[in-house]
Amino acid sequence: MHTLHEFFVAPFGYEFMQRGLLAATLLGVSGGLLGVLMLLRRLALMGDALAHSLLPGIGLAYFAFGPSPAAMLGGALIAGMFTALGSALVTRLTRVKEEAAFAALFIIFFGAGVALVSAMRTKIDLSHFLFGHVLGVGGSDLRLAAAASTLTVTVALIGYRPLVLESFDPTFYRALGGRGPLLHLGVLALIVLNLVAALHAMGAVLALGLFILPAVTAYLWTDRLGRLFAVSVADAVLGAAGGMLLSYHGGIASGASIVLVLGAAFLFSALASPRYGMVAKLVRLAREGRGVLHTPE
Repeated sequence: MHTLHEFFVAPFGYEFMQRGLLAATLLGVSGGLLGVLMLLRRLALMGDALAHSLLPGIGLAYFAFGPSPAAMLGGALIAGMFTALGSALVTRLTRVKEEAAFAALFIIFFGAGVALVSAMRTKIDLSHFLFGHVLGVGGSDLRLAAAASTLTVTVALIGYRPLVLESFDPTFYRALGGRGPLLHLGVLALIVLNLVAALHAMGAVLALGLFILPAVTAYLWTDRLGRLFAVSVADAVLGAAGGMLLSYHGGIASGASIVLVLGAAFLFSALASPRYGMVAKLVRLAREGRGVLHTPE
C-alpha cells in the first residue's frame, strides 16, 4: 500500500505536478469532446494539418515581438484561423475538396514557417511548442486551457443537437434552415483554439493525440452518442494523468508520455473490445467458417 501511494499519489504533492494535472484535465475534457466531433465529421487528418500550420504564426510573432510566449500563442492562433478560413474559401469557391485544401494550405504554411525560422539570425527554440512540456505549465497556460475548455464545454452543451445533426446529416440540417458552413467553421475555430491552448503542455505535434486517441478508443466500446462523449472524455483525462505519472517516474517527455498511455488504451481496445475488437472479429469469422463447413448439402 505504501508503494502504491508513493507511485500514484505522492508525485502530485509537488506544485508543478498539480499544475500539470489541472492543465491535462482541462485539455482532456475539451479534447475528448472535440475528438468525437472530429471523428464524426471526418476531420482527424484536417486537425493534423491545422496543428502543423501553427508554426508560421509562432515564427512571425517571435520576429515581431521577441520571445514572448503570449505573442507566440497569439500568432499560432491567427495562423490556425487563417488556415481554417482559407480552406473554407478554397472549398466553397473552387472545385478543390476540403481535405485537399487543408493539405495544400498546411504544406504552404508549414513550409513558410520553417523558412521563416531558419532565416532568423536569432534561432528560436521551438522544442516546447513542437513537443510540449506539461510539467512546466504556468499560470498563463492554465488560464488559456481553462478558457478553451470552458468555451468548448459550453458550446457542446448549448449546441449539442445542431452539432450532432449536422455531423450525421448535413443536407437535412440545411433543409431545416441550419447554417452548416458557419457551424463547420465554428468547430474548426474550437479545434484551433484548443490546439493553441495545448501548445505548451502537449506541443503542436502531439496535441492532436489528446483529441483523436480517446475518441477512437471510445468508438470501439459504444454505439450510443452520449456514452461516446463520456467515455472519450474519461479516457482523455485518465490517460493524461497516467501519462504524467509515466513522465515523472520514467523521465520521458510529458507530451509523448500522455500519447503513449492513450495509445496503449487504444491498442488494447482495438484488440479486446467485445463487439468491435480484432479478437472478437476473428472469433466470429472462425465460427462462421465452421458453420459453412458443416452445412449439409
